[in-house]
Amino acid sequence: MQSDDAMVAAERSAAALADGGHLVVVTGAGLSADSGIPTFRGEEGYWRVGSRNYQPTELATAAAFRRVPDVVWPWYLYRRGVCRAAEPNAAHRALAALAEVLRERMTLLTQNVDGLHLRAGSPAARTYEIHGNIDYARCSVDCTPATYPLPLDLRPFGRDDTLDDATAARLRCPRCGERLRPHVLWFDETYNERHFRWDSSLRAAAEADALWVVGSSGSTNLPNLVAQIVARNGGLVVDVNPDDSPFAALARQTGGAHVRKGAGEALPAMVQAVTWAESRS
Repeated sequence: MQSDDAMVAAERSAAALADGGHLVVVTGAGLSADSGIPTFRGEEGYWRVGSRNYQPTELATAAAFRRVPDVVWPWYLYRRGVCRAAEPNAAHRALAALAEVLRERMTLLTQNVDGLHLRAGSPAARTYEIHGNIDYARCSVDCTPATYPLPLDLRPFGRDDTLDDATAARLRCPRCGERLRPHVLWFDETYNERHFRWDSSLRAAAEADALWVVGSSGSTNLPNLVAQIVARNGGLVVDVNPDDSPFAALARQTGGAHVRKGAGEALPAMVQAVTWAESRS
């Protein structure tokens, strides 16, 4: 039964975390679905400029930004508006509560750029936004590694909007005056430590006794590498996803569990069970 899967996952996780064990949690788009944030594929992925329809794999690239920055920015500002209108859901809140219990024994790696984990209360020092944060920008010519919060009073962008001169003027690097770019990992870019915590994520994986992968399809390489490291080191892998994924196979191989539920349904019960076990240890 599905309800048993969550309890099995929690019990096995609690055993792996006994005596000071470390937990790594990787979250993907499925976790934020209950907050109403679409994946921006299918119809939500298109962006029309004149007679041209763009798709995410075209727009979410450094090459596209170099070629048509005035097309890329409105799409991201529209997406930012969707994210800012969303609220953390029960899964975000459950993970924030678990971080309070485990403290430095838990590291959260999120592929989501919506910032909802931080808004739910997950500690910034142990929350690695491995694909960036849509509410921030950085210099497009990399004059500084600094990231800058986008102005809160930027006007909302609709699906058919184009970049106006007033907004474009506010999207300039305060250090060198070049264009700012969204602080996200694009399809034609690679992970690094400076912006996306590559090395830190691998260190967390090497220290992990248990890994929860929540709402991730396994389509990006850092989460897959993290899972492989945990499994290779004898750690427990738990996959929380209604659908099959590469992580489900690792969960079975490591004696973990594949919880075929959505994050909002599964995580509060799992966190409650692990928290109770921690209180008894």
